Amino acid sequence: MDFSGNRSRVIENPTEALSVAVEEGLAWRRRGCLRLNSHGSPIAMSSMAIHRSQSWFHHKISREEAQRLILQHGLVDGVFLVRDSQSNPKTFVLSLSHGLKIKHFQIVPLEDDGKLFYTLDDGHTRFTDLIQLVEFYQLNKGVLPCKLKHYCARIAL
Repeated sequence: MDFSGNRSRVIENPTEALSVAVEEGLAWRRRGCLRLNSHGSPIAMSSMAIHRSQSWFHHKISREEAQRLILQHGLVDGVFLVRDSQSNPKTFVLSLSHGLKIKHFQIVPLEDDGKLFYTLDDGHTRFTDLIQLVEFYQLNKGVLPCKLKHYCARIAL
């Protein structure tokens, strides 16, 4: 079963896989998510920095530091973190371990009809915030080589 309660199916055609990922992304976005703060009150989803409170978000670390953190967790498929891009200040990077390598995927902000979205696949699958993006890819491989499984926790100093 998948996250929506539907039966899962094996897809081997890359074009069909992209189509299914797009459909799943649209269904995920339509359902929306209600998030609660520590007091149990709803959090406004328009908050641009909601991801900063997440343990998997590492703010301004370098690519090398991201790789070092992932290596400390071992090169297990699905170990990940999200960080600010150092080369493009308006984007983010998903750093992910897969196949004994660390890969980096740019998360691009898109504006459509006055609304801001985030995407990993040139806008085919769009998310209203980085939390929604991470939650989707924890449940769906989509364009990634594997699902997000284990995050590298940010250590508070």
